[in-house]
Amino acid sequence: MTTKIESFVMHCGEMGSRWGFNRTVGQMYGLLTIHDEPLTALQISEALNISRGNVSMGIKELQSWRLVQVQHKPKDRKEYYSPAGSIWEMAIRIFEERRKREVDPTLSLLRDNLLDEPANSQEQYAQERMHEMHDLLETMTHWASELQSMSPDKLNTLMKLGAGVSKVIDMKDKFMKKS
Repeated sequence: MTTKIESFVMHCGEMGSRWGFNRTVGQMYGLLTIHDEPLTALQISEALNISRGNVSMGIKELQSWRLVQVQHKPKDRKEYYSPAGSIWEMAIRIFEERRKREVDPTLSLLRDNLLDEPANSQEQYAQERMHEMHDLLETMTHWASELQSMSPDKLNTLMKLGAGVSKVIDMKDKFMKKS
C-alpha cells in the first residue's frame, strides 16, 4: 500500500469504531472501497497484516451490515470481496443499520414507558421528557426514511443547498409574520 492508501485505510479503521464496528472491520472496508478489483481473504490478510480468521470474522460483520458482496471467478474456487454498491448506498446502509441497532430499540423503550401512567410527579416529568425524545426520534426517523428514498442526485442537490434551506425558512417566517 502506498502511504496515501495506508493513511486512508487506517482512518477508516478509526471511523469504523464510530460507525458501530471494530477498527479492523473498518480497515477492511476502507481497503475494499478503494480497490478497483475485488480482493480475496488472503489479499486482505496480507495487506492489513491480520490473520485469515480475523478477515473471515470481519467479512461476516461487513456482510451483516450488507456492505460487502462475494464474487466468484470462473475456474477459481476463491471468494472475492468488493463493496456492495456505491458510496451513497454505503452511507444509507450504515445509517439504516445504525437506526435499527440504536434508534429503534430506544423508540421501543420510550413507547413502552409512555404507555404507563406516571405514579408521581417525578415520573410525570420524566414521561414529558421521554415524550419529547420520542417525538424527536420519530421525526428524525421519518425524515431519514424520506432521504433514503431519494436518488443520490436529488440527495446531493439537497445537501448542497445547505444553509440556503434555513434562509428560505427564515424568509417564510418573516413573510408569515407580516401577513
